[in-house]
Amino acid sequence: MPNAAPLTSLCLFCGSKAGANPAFAELAAGVGDLVASRGLTLVYGGGTNGLMGLAARAALAGGGRVVGILPECLAAQEAAQAGLSELVVTATLHERKAAMFARSDAIVVLPGGIGTLDELFEVMTWRNLGLHAKPIWLLGGGFWRPFLDLLGHLDRAGFAYPGLFALVEPLAGLDALAARLDG
Repeated sequence: MPNAAPLTSLCLFCGSKAGANPAFAELAAGVGDLVASRGLTLVYGGGTNGLMGLAARAALAGGGRVVGILPECLAAQEAAQAGLSELVVTATLHERKAAMFARSDAIVVLPGGIGTLDELFEVMTWRNLGLHAKPIWLLGGGFWRPFLDLLGHLDRAGFAYPGLFALVEPLAGLDALAARLDG
């Protein structure tokens, strides 16, 4: 999906754990590097843990601007990443998602757990309802195959509205993400 205006910021939803596959950590660091090299702002969950912390540190190391948005309820278990360009503390998880979304021109989703899926489903729902037209990119190779199969199941079972598969775009890797970022 071509973008109407150049992207300036990218929202990253991903795991607060690194996952079992070392390729996911490499991917997260690659996203951070890519965002920094394109002069974009990375907007993410604000913590040091897992894939999100790896991406943030890579973007910072590359001289990028990184905005962390951390809810109060996670501040005790998930330390804020040091050196962020900006840290926003929200009262709730819902406010965190809304703030991340509002500060971003596009969304990329890497592997993660139920929190990542919650974030993904919410922005997909908003897009399905016509509340936004921001691209939502899935990155992580075969990780997203079962999710896409689930969307197919929803469609076959008669619970999907037309356009379900246009809500997200799976990308093959960092090169495909770079092409999307370059517009």
